[in-house]
Amino acid sequence: MNGEQFRGKLKRLAMEPPFRLFVRRLINNKRTAASTRAYWDASPRPAYLLGLDFAVRQALREQKKAISALEFGVAGGNGLVVLEREAAAVSREFGVAISVFGFDNAGGLPEFIGDHRDHPDIWQPGDFPMDETALRARLDPATRLYLGNVTETVPRFLEDQSIPPIGFISFDLDLYSSTSDALAVLTSHQSRFLRHLPLVFDDVDHFWTNPLCGELLAIDEFNARSERVKIHPWRGLGDRPFPEASYLPKMYMAHDLPAVSQVTRNRSPVRLDLEH
Repeated sequence: MNGEQFRGKLKRLAMEPPFRLFVRRLINNKRTAASTRAYWDASPRPAYLLGLDFAVRQALREQKKAISALEFGVAGGNGLVVLEREAAAVSREFGVAISVFGFDNAGGLPEFIGDHRDHPDIWQPGDFPMDETALRARLDPATRLYLGNVTETVPRFLEDQSIPPIGFISFDLDLYSSTSDALAVLTSHQSRFLRHLPLVFDDVDHFWTNPLCGELLAIDEFNARSERVKIHPWRGLGDRPFPEASYLPKMYMAHDLPAVSQVTRNRSPVRLDLEH
């Protein structure tokens, strides 16, 4: 057995149920690389760290030195604080600058559109208000908040040409209407995001979730009207130490089809030689 085969067996052993919790605890208790923590879900928000880890790798493939990370639905701010911290860790490791932006109505959920699509059986207007003063005291001054209705803040965000391409987005606006409006961030005709853009949708796995309401309806309608960008579940996440993690079904990918079409590879052909 050579060294590579031994390391492969050791990795598979570490991922077995009797050992994987212990390994993750060790990773949490050490100053471990962000990429390793992303693989082992060693983060208060593993979806954020996984998305950021993929985003910087994709940015390097596209030869971009800076990206943006967005959170729609800040509420109290716990997620944005983690996003800011994990973005800094990933940025240090990969050398890609990450600007962080939070979008929120500040006063809680806005008025609903008046039917089942916004789940009035679950939410009510005013839920999840923000203490802006307390949150700003916790955030780095470089992290920017866009406060107000997303119908107004998203166009203002897109108008700022100094903002780096979007590399990761979290959607946690709860409502169909707000999510549908926020998805306008992917409709810019300019190249404002990566070719393959990791997303997380927080409310796609509850008992009330169905394709006629909430985020799932917003995604389906976006795909129906968008020719350039399509949103689909993020495939290929099963080969991980915790493939049953509850956040994984919430991970999606937005694919910029014209941008993908323009890519040409310049490398030696891939070979799959006959094994001895």
